Amino acid sequence: MVSETGASVAQRRVPRPRADALRNRERIVTAAREMFVEHGPDVPLDEIARRAVVGNATLYRNFPDREDLIHEVVVSVLARTAERAEAAVMEIAEERGDAFGALRRFVHEAADERIGALCPMLSEGFDSQHADLLAGRERLEVAVEDLMGRARAAGRLRSDVAVGDLMVALSQLTRPLPGSGCINFDQFVHRHLQLFLDGLEAPARSELPGSPATLEDLRRPQ
Repeated sequence: MVSETGASVAQRRVPRPRADALRNRERIVTAAREMFVEHGPDVPLDEIARRAVVGNATLYRNFPDREDLIHEVVVSVLARTAERAEAAVMEIAEERGDAFGALRRFVHEAADERIGALCPMLSEGFDSQHADLLAGRERLEVAVEDLMGRARAAGRLRSDVAVGDLMVALSQLTRPLPGSGCINFDQFVHRHLQLFLDGLEAPARSELPGSPATLEDLRRPQ
């Protein structure tokens, strides 16, 4: 009888997370994403646990401190938004819709993913150079660049805008004003995004000041 290797034994002994534990973790991340948007990154963790409908011990077991939770929220937002952009690109590639229509749907879907939660969380103490964050950001940038490029090549997207312009608008238009208490803010988000998208569509109705904003421009110190 052939004996198992030490590696295979170790692999077999590693317990997989239970389904309910994974659901609890996802609920925590979702609640945190929503509350960071509404109240900023300093919202009490106990309030996040209450919205997620989990105990405080469950939250701290998954995320020992605030930095861990913020990190997970940012990674989650990047990944889910990138998936939306990639799906829109695939839709165009398979000729299941027009290029600008796919871009329009992506922008509204990205708003629903709470992409606006990113900016208020990128504080001085946040490690923006962490490997998985860099990978997530690159994946999103590539997908959105591809999506916008296809819309531009189809003659549907004005030529004087770049991915940075789109991401700035998404970030700004999906965040309620601090302290505004806009409980029903979502109804305005999609309305204002639609106005913004109308301004992106070609042919352009005006000349924009300055130059198209790239993501590199946004990261460059002022």
